[in-house]
Amino acid sequence: MLFIRLLKESFLFASHALVANRLRTVLSLLGVSIGIFAIISVFTVVDSLEKNIRTSIESLGDNVVFIQKWPWEFGGDFKWWQYMNRPNVTIKETDLILKKSQYAEAVAFSASTSATVEYLSRSMDNITIIPASHDYYKVTNFDIREGRYFSEFESAGGSSVCIIGYNLLENLFQFSDPIDKEIKLMGRKIRVIGVFKKEGEDTFGNSADNVLLLPVNFMRNIIDIKSERYNPMIWVKGKKGISNDELKDELKGIMRSIRKLKPAADDNFALNETSLLTKGFDGLFGVIAIAGWIIGGFSIIVGGFGIANIMFVSVKERTGIIGIQKSVGAKNYFILLEFLFEAIILCLIGGILGLAIIFIGTLIVSALIDMKIYLTFSNILLGLNVSVIIGLISGFLPAYMASHLNPVDAIRSNQ
Repeated sequence: MLFIRLLKESFLFASHALVANRLRTVLSLLGVSIGIFAIISVFTVVDSLEKNIRTSIESLGDNVVFIQKWPWEFGGDFKWWQYMNRPNVTIKETDLILKKSQYAEAVAFSASTSATVEYLSRSMDNITIIPASHDYYKVTNFDIREGRYFSEFESAGGSSVCIIGYNLLENLFQFSDPIDKEIKLMGRKIRVIGVFKKEGEDTFGNSADNVLLLPVNFMRNIIDIKSERYNPMIWVKGKKGISNDELKDELKGIMRSIRKLKPAADDNFALNETSLLTKGFDGLFGVIAIAGWIIGGFSIIVGGFGIANIMFVSVKERTGIIGIQKSVGAKNYFILLEFLFEAIILCLIGGILGLAIIFIGTLIVSALIDMKIYLTFSNILLGLNVSVIIGLISGFLPAYMASHLNPVDAIRSNQ
């Protein structure tokens, strides 16, 4: 009951301060609002960007190891000339890994290039062409809008069939039924058997909407899929319950065995995973977050001084009331808490205004750009907690002075 009474009286006094001294209070609260806005807006953008980036990276598969010639992470002693002499991965190695691995659920080979795709009088340039082995659908995340995936016979026999992205459906076929119709790629006719579901661009600007997927055994007759220019790689997806570290340890032994490397010889292949990409962004996000604290911190400090000024004025204006309260038995802690709550409520009002501006901003920005901006519950709590802390700090000294006033002197000062 004491807490409720204190909270009620503090809220009333804070409301009175807002009404009686509008300009002074608004200017003081503006510092808190701008500070909360600066800090939480930075965290909101960083969290949203991080979530979109991680979603884009995880679409590759968080339990997939990629075997390639080049590593995704380079150390300070990176010897590029040694990596250049490494051989590229091959389809044969893909088959051997599948036979020897106890931890792999699926293994697939893929390459990539870009080319012009034609249908009747229409064409699209710079389409991503992905030749892949049959188990590619097991190691990647994609949905087929209509049609089907390759059959094992089509994959093994290198049939001239393909699955197209949504943009090809829109621009080449203009949303007419593309199934069993023939497009032209590098002078070859290819039958469309499926269409990917529309995905849109990820944070890196990549999209399956501009992709053409074909059996690797068809494309190997057109391009040299072992060439580095086509970025050959082997995708290995681990079984449930198998960690990436366990899978990488096994793959390292298998690849060294396949390539007949001596015990003292260095690996001539790289085992990459999506965590290597996310680690690279952690430091960047940390620096941006620190910048947000610094920028917002100055505004909050200014706002805190403003709140302290309001509280000192409030104590002076209510000195007589404080004397009467103490003369009728009010304890020091009661007066202390009363003014502390008032300072906290004032800061919370400023913080809530800052959060409201951020929320409106996220709606506007999300509508203008092709990226979802999230004001998360954790950031809302952070903004409110920072407001409470600033209220405690800026209000403590005025509240302490009020709680230690001599009741007789306080009453006389009002006469």
